[in-house]
Parts: sequence; structure tokens; C-alpha cells
Amino acid sequence: ERRKAVQDLLDVVGLNPEYINRYPHQFSGGQRQRIGIARGLALKPEIIICDEPVSALDVSVQAQVINLLEQLQSEFNLSYMFIAHDLSIVRHISDRVGVMYLGKIVEIGTDLEIYDHATHPYTQALLSAVPVPDPAARADRDRIVLVGDVPSPANPPSGCRFRTRCWKAQPKCAEEVPALMARDWLRDLAVHDSACHFAAEREVDLEK
Repeated sequence: ERRKAVQDLLDVVGLNPEYINRYPHQFSGGQRQRIGIARGLALKPEIIICDEPVSALDVSVQAQVINLLEQLQSEFNLSYMFIAHDLSIVRHISDRVGVMYLGKIVEIGTDLEIYDHATHPYTQALLSAVPVPDPAARADRDRIVLVGDVPSPANPPSGCRFRTRCWKAQPKCAEEVPALMARDWLRDLAVHDSACHFAAEREVDLEK
């Protein structure tokens, strides 16, 4: 029964059930990732934590694994906590997005709220750095280039952890930790939680 269950799981993730007799070194990176997904499914969970599940894979294999995750999500009614640094993949697979800086969530909302109405300066800087496939559009892109080094998570700055690299920083930012909350003055926009005293949709000219 156990062997049959393992073969069924291999089939579910798109691998030949006869591969059950292979050794790990006989599998490609994409196949190993599928096996990892099968192992996660074996316990019939309600939620799976995916920590950089496609970062080491070729782009074409990344797409296959992401499509598999979406297929399994529908088939088994799964929820994913998807941890990644590739913002295009995050947008493709996520319903809600949380942005972290030095171990703290600085902005959280639906994919539309985060990608089309980012209000935290760090989120805006991240999105401005997403590669643009159209060469003609690259020249028109308004990049936010952060200055300074990332502080140590073991000894973060007082107040807002992002203030040492933020162009909006004011004395209040060093004195008071901003709460993760919806900001009243953004009520007419896509309102979501942001941990910034001066949260706003991007509107600054960095050269001024």
C-alpha cells in the first residue's frame, strides 16, 4: 500500500511512477522539486510553506513548477505561503502579498493593491527595480535607487527600520515605530496596511 501511495504521488506531480526505484542523483533539478512537492502532499496538509521553490531552476522549468503548484492548489484545496524574491512570480501566484524588510512586514494587501498602489517606500523601490522586457521602455522607467547599506537585523535602527535608506525619513521616523495599519488619508485609493508614517502612492521626484 505504501509503494502504491508513493507511485500515486509521483503521478500527481507529473513524474513516471516507475521512477520510484531511481536514486536522487538521477533526477534533474525540476524533477527533484516535483518530488519535494510530492513529499509535502503525502501528509495531506491544508497549507504548504514554499521557501524560494523555483529560485534555482531555469525559467522554463520555473513556469512548469508554478503551473503544477496552481493545479495542485485547485485539486487539493491547498493554501500556500510562498516566500520569494522574484516579484513577477509572486504576483503570478499570490492572492495576498506581504513585503518584509529586516524581518518585519512593512506592507500587506492584495496583489492589485501592492503592485498597482504600493504606499511604502521600500515596496516602491522594489517594484521600480523589476526588470522591464521592452528595451524601449527601460529608458523611461523611473528607478528608485536606495543609498546606504542594509542595517544588521541583529541591531536594527530605532523607530522605522527602513529610515536609514528612505528618502522620506523625518525625525519622527527615528523616534516612533510605524504601526502596520491602513492610513486614513489614503481612503479613496486601494486601502491596505502599510508600516510608514508617510505612506503614499509614489509621487516624489528623487532628483529634487
